[in-house]
Amino acid sequence: MALVSAVPLDSRLCLCRTLFGLTHELKATRRTIPNLGMCRGGKSIAPSMSMSSTTPASSEDGVPRRIGDHHSNLWDDDSIDSLSTSYEASSYRERADRVIGEVKDMFDLMSVEDGVSTSPLTDLHHRLWMVDSVERLGIDRHFKNEINSALDHVYSYWTEKGIGRGRESGVTDLNSTALGLRTLRLHGYMVSSHVLDHFKNEKGQFTCSAIQTEGEIRDVLNLFRASLIAFPGEKIMEEAEIFSTMFLKDALQKTPPSGLSQEIEYLLEFGWHTNLPRMETRMYIDVFGEDSTFETPYLIKAKLLELAKLEFNIFHSLVKRELQSLSRWWKDYGFPEITFSRHRHVEYYTLAACIANDPKHSAFRLGFGKICHMITVLDDIYDTFGTMEELELLTAAFKRWDPSSIECLPDYMKGVYMAVYDHINEMALEAQKIQARDTVSYVRKSWEAFIDAYMQEARWISSGYLPTFEEYLENGKVSFGSRITTLEPMLTLGFPLPPRILQEIDFPSKFNDLICAILRLKGDTQCYKADRARGEEASSVSCYMKDHPGTTEEDAVNQVNAMVDNLTKELNWELLRPDSNGVPISYKKPAFDICRVFHYGYKYRDGFSVASIEIKNLVTRTVVETVPL
Repeated sequence: MALVSAVPLDSRLCLCRTLFGLTHELKATRRTIPNLGMCRGGKSIAPSMSMSSTTPASSEDGVPRRIGDHHSNLWDDDSIDSLSTSYEASSYRERADRVIGEVKDMFDLMSVEDGVSTSPLTDLHHRLWMVDSVERLGIDRHFKNEINSALDHVYSYWTEKGIGRGRESGVTDLNSTALGLRTLRLHGYMVSSHVLDHFKNEKGQFTCSAIQTEGEIRDVLNLFRASLIAFPGEKIMEEAEIFSTMFLKDALQKTPPSGLSQEIEYLLEFGWHTNLPRMETRMYIDVFGEDSTFETPYLIKAKLLELAKLEFNIFHSLVKRELQSLSRWWKDYGFPEITFSRHRHVEYYTLAACIANDPKHSAFRLGFGKICHMITVLDDIYDTFGTMEELELLTAAFKRWDPSSIECLPDYMKGVYMAVYDHINEMALEAQKIQARDTVSYVRKSWEAFIDAYMQEARWISSGYLPTFEEYLENGKVSFGSRITTLEPMLTLGFPLPPRILQEIDFPSKFNDLICAILRLKGDTQCYKADRARGEEASSVSCYMKDHPGTTEEDAVNQVNAMVDNLTKELNWELLRPDSNGVPISYKKPAFDICRVFHYGYKYRDGFSVASIEIKNLVTRTVVETVPL
């Protein structure tokens, strides 16, 4: 398959415009599709909303179709055009570059034995604090070499009991050890969680003093953060998480409103697997520098905060241009006229921006937003709006992979097909710049598997068949769509993925399988009730109950959530394990972060159908608003 369509570009654009009634003739005959909606929380990023109700109705062609009531697009052109671009001026970039140089100098000072803030009594903690700070402030991409140097230094003093605050401290320190355990693990260093055993009392329990000082609270805060980077079978990490969670909840009740209380509340709420980097950066900018238990020179804190604010706002100006491009794409392919489906392209783009804030990763952000939107529309077509005959035609058209295939499709499917077709080819062109090979055939196979899984679920809905849990999950891991939302954007990032490496991240790797299973199961726990109300009985919850007669619905949900927790620890290991067949953590991280994106979306509800609450707030905080300098 060629990287570009056999149909000339001008011809395809003309064809696409014609399909959506942009000529006078089709304008006269174009019909408005009834506002039908569907929610598939577990299915391919297109879940349900609590206010949705689905009832049979006849469309203009006389075909009975189910109707739902999903809220419309929340972000029109006026909303996007109103975004500020005041930080596009070159003076801001020049100022940021100047501060980057100053922060690099501060990192360099840490490597000088008698340098500022490198006392042998605090140097290890100071290095960890610097690394942790630049990462949480979203500016770590500028300091990769400095981070590696700092962590190598810390690791050289790591012992089976952990570390002290400095290389000559004499005693180990819980705060430094917990922060070191977390940070070193995330960067691929081999560190055992058994270092935490040395902070238990004679009864084998974590303890705290009767009076909770700020220092002790921050010790436990880092213990909590470390406990989330747990591997399968690590009982000590489970104990640490239980203890620190209880301690911090109690401390939160006693701590007056402050940066510390805000940080505790945030971390308890989002942990690690639903914590999106740009979202954390926005929070951390507000509270950074309030730690009075660690004496860091004011100048260092001031420079880090200045750079974080500059980078946050400079990226904000780029976001406006990318959202305008995304909105044009959405309109050019006629998506606004598909009124039965949800339109969440801005929300999906925002989620991508929250995990990929390097300006040069525009193709990743836009690609992710477009793919997720198209999957959502396809989800609504296959699960709600389309008839079985129409779905068979669409499935065959995808497998034929030829623009002429649209001739046999209903009008409402034609533009969706062309959007997918063009997008795969266009993303392949972007990928070829990095991968130096044609990826269309490989990506097409992933899409065909995805469409086949959709078709299987449509047959189950049509026949009323309830599969076994295993049968459902195997199909559902594909139909969720996480593989295709990850594969194409990932291929556009700035590192080569030869087939041997790609297979360790993509299908059929265990890493990919775990992500697909986690998201399918987590999505189902938020959406199975709405799905069932629409006559879509199959979900991990209902299939588990079928396989285990007598199990209550509540017990089934608890079992599924327990599966998610166990699979998440396995995913941690697959991401961070040292024997990764030569695959760097940084190559796996984009797929892992996309998993976090969807996990976040299902934290409270099906946030991809009900996008007017938490995810709307996320868009506002991370995309719409700037931060004051």
